[in-house]
Amino acid sequence: MSSIPKIVILGAGYGGILAAQRLQKELNYNEADVTLVNRHDYHYFTTHLHMPAAGTDSIKHSRVNISKLIDEFKIDLVKSTVKEIRVRDKKVILEDGTLSFDYLIIALGGEPETFGIPGLAEYAMTIRSINSVRMIRQHIEYQFALYKTDQSRSDRLNFVVGGAGFSGIEFVAELADRIPALCKEYDVDPNLVHIYNVEAAPSALPGFDPELVEYAMDVLSKKGVTFKIGVAIREATPNGVVLATGEEIEAATVVWTGGIRGNRLIEAAGFETMRGRVKVDEYLRAPGYDHIFIIGDNSLVFNPEGRPYPPTAQIAMQQGVLCAKNVVASIRGQEMKKFVFSHKGTVASLGKGEAIASVGGKKYKGWIAAQLKKVVDMRYQFIIGGIPLVLRKGRFL
Repeated sequence: MSSIPKIVILGAGYGGILAAQRLQKELNYNEADVTLVNRHDYHYFTTHLHMPAAGTDSIKHSRVNISKLIDEFKIDLVKSTVKEIRVRDKKVILEDGTLSFDYLIIALGGEPETFGIPGLAEYAMTIRSINSVRMIRQHIEYQFALYKTDQSRSDRLNFVVGGAGFSGIEFVAELADRIPALCKEYDVDPNLVHIYNVEAAPSALPGFDPELVEYAMDVLSKKGVTFKIGVAIREATPNGVVLATGEEIEAATVVWTGGIRGNRLIEAAGFETMRGRVKVDEYLRAPGYDHIFIIGDNSLVFNPEGRPYPPTAQIAMQQGVLCAKNVVASIRGQEMKKFVFSHKGTVASLGKGEAIASVGGKKYKGWIAAQLKKVVDMRYQFIIGGIPLVLRKGRFL
């Protein structure tokens, strides 16, 4: 019986794919068997999905085949859906089989958090996957087509986006950019189209400097976005949303971007969680388990002030790299390294030629910030796929 340790990675998102790539680089031949499990045979750029969702870019720019990112002589890719994690048995139950492990890296990604708001799960769409993005884009275009056959229903041209964080703001920006082209294609008066961005918090884009937030809201307001800040959605209905103030917004399209929670499989496995996320130790391990590492949206890591870091692609990438190094160190009986998040800056797109950024203690807005956003995207593409991937997927214009 082989004594080679088995490493299983669940999920090929930002954290999972970086962990797999680092393992194939760090491990010696025949030092460990590594299996990467993912529902699809492609990796997608979550931070790019708002564009194809609105229809301002092609889906092909948002994904890449995993086989182009890993060495399949070193990493065994299993395309399957995880059904259960049996911690004590050291097994992962898939929809079509079972995997045993000595080391487990959980990077399954998050799920939309509805905060118990009635109707959201039933009537709102979310920007969380390639398939959900396809549905949103097709749904938006369909509403314009339907309006031409039944102009008595003006709500078909009303769009409500719940949440004014990164995803919400970037999506409404792209949607606002797309509306003129849709109106021209379907012969619709642009004045009949209304985009509402609803946010329960007292400010949009939490974490950004107030000056940059004000700039962002001004840019988007001029593009036709109506903000309702400091007002929660009380209920989603088949006809739109009801706000906490009692105001009803009739809309045939509701997109929810208001929050992310950890994967429910984590809770079902018996880990102690907060909204589906596990408070990992300084080495990114699940408490009480030296052989189980949890990263990305599934992990909870606190900053020096004692507040949890938001689950971003940036932190997931850094966790993926360190997690792989710590697994290798554990196999070799070496000392593991503590996770220390290195904040590289924050950039939010506001549509074509517009963005805001906070990098290196400096604030940027407008065209310069938009170029920084492109640089951030291409840097990630270079990290996982080198120059060939940048040339295939990069946005240079």
